[in-house]
Amino acid sequence: MTLQAAAKSEPEVTQRKAYLFGPIVDFLMLGGSAFVLLPPLFFVPLRYEGVISAAMLLLANLINHPHFAHSYQIFYRNFGRKVRGEGYGKDLQVRYIFAGIIVPIIMVVFFAYAFGTGNTRLLGYASNAMAFFVGWHYVKQGYGMLMVDAVLKRKFFNDGDKKVLLINSYAVWILAWLEVNSVITRLELWGLNYYTFSAPSWIINVVITAAAASTAATIVMLINRWRKNGNTLPYNGVIAYSVSLYAWILLGTYNPLWLLVIPALHSTQYLAVVWRYQTNVERDQKDAGQGVELKILSPLSPRYKLRVAAFIIVGGIIGALGFWLVPMALNQLVPYNREVMGSTIFLFIFWVFINVHHYFLDNVMWRRGNPEVSRYLFK
Repeated sequence: MTLQAAAKSEPEVTQRKAYLFGPIVDFLMLGGSAFVLLPPLFFVPLRYEGVISAAMLLLANLINHPHFAHSYQIFYRNFGRKVRGEGYGKDLQVRYIFAGIIVPIIMVVFFAYAFGTGNTRLLGYASNAMAFFVGWHYVKQGYGMLMVDAVLKRKFFNDGDKKVLLINSYAVWILAWLEVNSVITRLELWGLNYYTFSAPSWIINVVITAAAASTAATIVMLINRWRKNGNTLPYNGVIAYSVSLYAWILLGTYNPLWLLVIPALHSTQYLAVVWRYQTNVERDQKDAGQGVELKILSPLSPRYKLRVAAFIIVGGIIGALGFWLVPMALNQLVPYNREVMGSTIFLFIFWVFINVHHYFLDNVMWRRGNPEVSRYLFK
């Protein structure tokens, strides 16, 4: 490489390392698209809810369901090595075993018991547990996106800053979950009732105070960190953190149309990290730079691009199987009391199972100290 070519490529490498994909793409995928899509929905008449529901169902198949599938693709890759602890610390090994083996066994036993006994109320509480873990997952992902962007930008937060951010995350999440339980007494998911827990008003008031105080502390912390970092912050990460907590979790239920769009926005945020991670995994292969032999696949050359495309396609197939094809087939093939449980019981079970298990998988995969994250995400 000539000196001129080296000088020309250096800014490109620096920019790639400072972003997952680029400033505009990162802004939109990590959370900025919420500012574009959510405000106009306030002005859309609710009579168009059916149209938007259909559009979001299409997005769910293209974005939301594959994002769940990708977590399984990554988590269970070389799972035997992870269980044996080869290249992983003892703590991480235990976490892989718990999330990858014990949690799904517990969930299968739970659903088998509830299904076998026809206990629809127990299943209804499972959907509330899904809301609990999904909210937890949303806020932790928002925090994780901020940490990722901080590393990429080399604008770090100290341990005290991180505690403030985490406390605020949990306070806002608990408040949102309690509000849902206080406002919604019963709804349906795939024909089964969603049961809620009532909380005394004084507990809700305490949590409101905690969320307000932690939000104020977070704002003060970010201002101080902005000053210490030379009047700059990892802005895309701050946006990801903020919209995850407030627009998606705390305020998401205030507009029914928002609830239809938010899962796609959350999934897009997740895909930004997963696709960057998987791209670096494939670039690390020995033959990554080789061309693709078939001319029809030449746009996916070099070879690592073809493998990334295959990873995404397989994720779409797994998502379709897990959310639609397998449960719909079971609904038709397995005999059960449809008068009690409705005609879509397996859709309910699979959707709840995948949503809850997804939280446990991500809680292991993206932990600080996971050697694969440090090797491939920030490469």
